[in-house]
Amino acid sequence: MRGLQYLGQAALYGLFAVAVGYFSSAPAYQHFDPDKALIKVALTHPTRPIRECRRRTAAEIAKLPPNMRRPLDCPRERVVGLFELELDGKPLFRAPMPPSGLWKDGAAKVYHRFPVAAGSHRLTARMRDSSRREGFDFERSATVMLAPRQNFVIDFHADAGGFIFR
Repeated sequence: MRGLQYLGQAALYGLFAVAVGYFSSAPAYQHFDPDKALIKVALTHPTRPIRECRRRTAAEIAKLPPNMRRPLDCPRERVVGLFELELDGKPLFRAPMPPSGLWKDGAAKVYHRFPVAAGSHRLTARMRDSSRREGFDFERSATVMLAPRQNFVIDFHADAGGFIFR
């Protein structure tokens, strides 16, 4: 009886090993269509404060505890930004950029992937990071040639002039 148990256990282990071996290489999985290119938007940007700093009066400063006596009253909270992307003159993506953090004082983040047909495309990226209601604070347009299976990244650095296409 003991020999049969060992034989059954060995058979089950063998079946498990065969199943693992099969699924490690099959069925074939294609991660990405080889005829497409991929546009990735990956940006992190702190939007502007919700309002400008205000200079406190001498009376206001005197009322504050000694460790809080600063001449400027600056808000922590930041505005909700807006990002939009156009491909060949048609809207591809539009999203609000809410600030992160418990007090809404952190950087806003956007990460999104777009599979598109390879070839020549006109890209326009726009971002509003202020409290204005219309228009955008940053904008960049370019005609790009996307090869099949290419990863094209749209990044943002305010001190480098705005959007970076690579």
